[in-house]
Amino acid sequence: MMTAESCDFLEGLQTNIGKMLDFNVSKSLREDNATKNSSCGYVSVGFPISMMITGIVGNSLALILVYISYKKKENKRKKSFLLCIGSLAFTDLFGQLLTSPIVISVYRADLKWEHIDSSGKLCAFFGVCMTTFGLCSLFLASAMALERAMAITNPHWYSSHMKTSVTKQTLVVVWCLVLLFALLPIAGVGEYTRQWPGTWCFISTGDREVPGNMFFAITFAVLGIFSLLVTLSCNVMTIRGLIMRCKTKSGTSQSSKQWERLTTETVIQLLGIMCVLLICWSPLLVLMLRMISNQVSSHDCNSTAVTSSHTSTRDVQLDCNFFLTAIRLASLNQILDPWVYLLFREILLRKFCIMATAVSNCSIEEQKETQAALAALNKQNQDGNNLQKLQCS
Repeated sequence: MMTAESCDFLEGLQTNIGKMLDFNVSKSLREDNATKNSSCGYVSVGFPISMMITGIVGNSLALILVYISYKKKENKRKKSFLLCIGSLAFTDLFGQLLTSPIVISVYRADLKWEHIDSSGKLCAFFGVCMTTFGLCSLFLASAMALERAMAITNPHWYSSHMKTSVTKQTLVVVWCLVLLFALLPIAGVGEYTRQWPGTWCFISTGDREVPGNMFFAITFAVLGIFSLLVTLSCNVMTIRGLIMRCKTKSGTSQSSKQWERLTTETVIQLLGIMCVLLICWSPLLVLMLRMISNQVSSHDCNSTAVTSSHTSTRDVQLDCNFFLTAIRLASLNQILDPWVYLLFREILLRKFCIMATAVSNCSIEEQKETQAALAALNKQNQDGNNLQKLQCS
């Protein structure tokens, strides 16, 4: 028979073994979760917080500058362009205000979307915001590029036909059409799903069973690429027109120098706009088409199952890694827009052109000094030759 001491000893041993097993199980579960969360890269809440703050500051500052410039009487000819810039800053600002707090809330809920959205309606709202503000930014950039191209290449037609009322109507049409397109999944055409790491929702790229899903995803990518091509083409036309007009107005007058300075500023600004648009949007749009063709979606990132016969789990994880980086680059465009369109020109381009002018003036003065020194030497040589001739005679 077992004594009371032995029974107590066995009970204590069982308790310790149970605690050890519970510790090992919980540790293994944490390691599995860490492995899953790290399978597609490191995720930090600091990134959306920093993006929200910088986006709000930059776009708010741009809106203030646009409002001040729009009220000035001497800027009547620039009102269409100012309306476009103000609309872009307004769109980017509201895109940040409506989406970033949701992302931060999901991070605070330990990346568990269902804790803040048990019904799933918030995911649909988030997807509509992402699609609307993303396409609106691209189309507004195209509208501004087209407006500049018409103003430079055909100034007479532009001055007689391009009124502020036309600009306002165009902006309203763009917003309405993009919003109607973004609402298609609400009407049953396409679907918005949670994307890795579960902190945001976007267009599903891998589910062909949902009615109209492939049509909706492909149309978004094609519209984005088309908008990029329009913007790049119009900016190239504007740069070419500016350079041609600058050559025809070359001279030493004050107006020609001012035109050269404005041309330099505008060309640098347009090159910066094209670089930012290509870097921020091309990866997302191209990757979307690739994921659509492979029937892969970002919510498959932590799945160990092979989604199709042509796609391995490792490829899915790489796509998810790149997809998260691509959407962050596209969101970064909302932060950079006010700088490349307005703030960068107002602050940095002026200093750059002043510095370039100073360097140019210094080189011109050095050339003049060199020429004056050579002229003085030549004059001395001529005077010496004349003296020699007089002495010989």
